[in-house]
Amino acid sequence: MATLYTQADSNIRKTWILLTLFFIFIIAVGWLFSFLLDDNSFLVIAVVISTVQTFASYWYSDKIVLAMTGAREIKKEDNPELYRIVENLAITAGLPLPKIFIIEESQPNAFATGRDDKHAVVAVTKGLLNKMERTELEGVIAHELSHIGNKDMLLDSALVVLVGIVSLLSRMFLRLNYLRGSRRSKNSRGSAGIVLVLLGFVGAILAPVVAFLIRMAVSRKREFLADAEGALLTRYPEGLARALEKIAGDPTPMNKLNDSTAHLYISNPFREKSWLTNLFSTHPPVEERIRALRGMEIT
Repeated sequence: MATLYTQADSNIRKTWILLTLFFIFIIAVGWLFSFLLDDNSFLVIAVVISTVQTFASYWYSDKIVLAMTGAREIKKEDNPELYRIVENLAITAGLPLPKIFIIEESQPNAFATGRDDKHAVVAVTKGLLNKMERTELEGVIAHELSHIGNKDMLLDSALVVLVGIVSLLSRMFLRLNYLRGSRRSKNSRGSAGIVLVLLGFVGAILAPVVAFLIRMAVSRKREFLADAEGALLTRYPEGLARALEKIAGDPTPMNKLNDSTAHLYISNPFREKSWLTNLFSTHPPVEERIRALRGMEIT
């Protein structure tokens, strides 16, 4: 039977496989576009622009997210119980105490942000504090601390760079090819040149979609990993399992919600769900997460 340790090892291994495939995918897309445009500097320029843009957002991402969600920082005297839970679990996890924020929302939910464990933030909604029992709240906090300990925020920043490169490559190819055409395709003869041009257009259109799907898959794997390590931290998987049940089953909508921050929460904050939103959700199905937690043994 799977244990928390084997589950965590499996998720880490699968995540690195996906990241490796992502790098190979970017190299392949960049080579194809450079070949069709006969411009060797194409990929280099795209990488530089994407990296610079993402580097700027990396340093200020936590402040942007907190402003978007309307979260406010609290001190120990504002909520001693929450502060002690975070403090005790951070000590157990060997992490610096993160800043603690509260979001004025009735929906139970939480997220972690920040560029590293020394600049980390744990934010919880008022609904989470009001609707969770202590063991359930501990499970949620442990999950978020696991994201911090696993450096998931750094991984997310790297994925933003990768997705940005692919999207930028695609947009540049479509615009440049429309304005001046592919010099390579003009010089090519017969059906081979036409096929290459068609492949280039198909790649430019599908590349961002594939990049998003890979990013989504990595994000889903990290949620399973944070569940496993969060349960290991509290030594009580049932607490997090019950918390996920309550969060997912609560119908309360969020007043301030943005698509760009939805993936940060422990559970999908959107309450209007369909097969399409489930397909493109960055969160794995809650039922699978609960089943995995309840199927694990702590050794």
